[in-house]
Amino acid sequence: MGHRVLLVGMGAREHAVAWKLRQSPLVDELFIAPGNAGTSRLGTNLAVQPKDIEGLVKAAKEQRIDFYLATMDDPQPLGLVDRLTAEGILCYGPTQAAARLESSKAWSKEFMVAHGIRTAAARTFSDYREACRYVESLGDRPVVVKSSGLAAGKGVIVCNNGHEALQALDIAMVRRDFGSAGDTVLIEQRLYGWETSCHAFCDGKIAVMMPFSSDYKRAGDGDTGLNTGGMGAYSPSAGVTPEMAAAVQREVVEPTLEGMAAAGTPYCGTLYPGLMVTEDGVSVIEYNARFGDPETQALIVRLESDLFEVCRAAAEGKLDQVDVRWSDQASVGVVMASAGYPATYKLGYIIRGLEDIDPDVQVFHAGTKDDARGIVTSGGRVLTVVASGPTIAAARTRAYDNVRRISFTDAFYRKDIAAGL
Repeated sequence: MGHRVLLVGMGAREHAVAWKLRQSPLVDELFIAPGNAGTSRLGTNLAVQPKDIEGLVKAAKEQRIDFYLATMDDPQPLGLVDRLTAEGILCYGPTQAAARLESSKAWSKEFMVAHGIRTAAARTFSDYREACRYVESLGDRPVVVKSSGLAAGKGVIVCNNGHEALQALDIAMVRRDFGSAGDTVLIEQRLYGWETSCHAFCDGKIAVMMPFSSDYKRAGDGDTGLNTGGMGAYSPSAGVTPEMAAAVQREVVEPTLEGMAAAGTPYCGTLYPGLMVTEDGVSVIEYNARFGDPETQALIVRLESDLFEVCRAAAEGKLDQVDVRWSDQASVGVVMASAGYPATYKLGYIIRGLEDIDPDVQVFHAGTKDDARGIVTSGGRVLTVVASGPTIAAARTRAYDNVRRISFTDAFYRKDIAAGL
């Protein structure tokens, strides 16, 4: 008998995971809460929001779910895995305690220091005046001000000098732009280098690394404009050598799993440390206790193994018993967004051209929904178009060729994803 699987989220990441799960002979039914127009073609969308833990548990029981695969950040810190496990549902995802790696930057910073995992030096403050005094004591040294809690990827402010750092403290702790996430802040040494994303399947004891990927956070070409959830990604990451990948596994991923197990909170699920490669080596910027978006869209098309089989083995603590294989092909994903994103934007525009896409190019939906006119826009990030090729340049050419076939009013996308690689 096939499995009945639950995903939670409404992004292109969830559509990508659903697309891959649909290819598994082990998956019978797929439920996505709340999903989008893309996921509705692959399974059943459920009208439950990601933070509604009671609603999700109720839906899981009603739909006889027997497997939950965690993809996004919100449900795990609120205890969804703990609740579903108590109902006898097998889960691939961290418990509430293990999810602190992401949900509390203050806790994870202490964890990294305690376990010798390289990261930027930082001080933690819950008192606004004390934080200001500390910034003033640093003079004009560049720092990064981070809200400790979950802030939808927006609670990090990079500051060039003391004036900007004081402004950042005002935004987080006085104006409270990030809500309760800014109750505690970290003031961190600013690192210089280039970023890459590491993802790993984890079963509480061991980790199996995924290929490296790189994403683009700023809204505009040339890394200008506001920070977004991510405007595109590619894999494999240019600049990550086999030696560097081995060092990240040895110095970051394995000590993290050992430290979490030793603390009595073993980590099961996808671990995604964001990394900065500096002159001194690789440092962890922050942990994410989930799949990345848009990195997942670029990674998933390279996975040759059965995703359900891999995640079920991890949930059962048997990751060493599955073979995780990846394609040698490169992949590039380009996000199509609504004009104005990540600030204000309009919704409800008809999306045209989705039927004109090459058969081996994937269009993963994010801010989309069905209405009487067809598929329409319903969010800031609308679609991620992902193409593969023998090189990053070839994959890039194909991705943009297909992006240009899709149109909706006020559509915009970066023209420089994976450029020059």
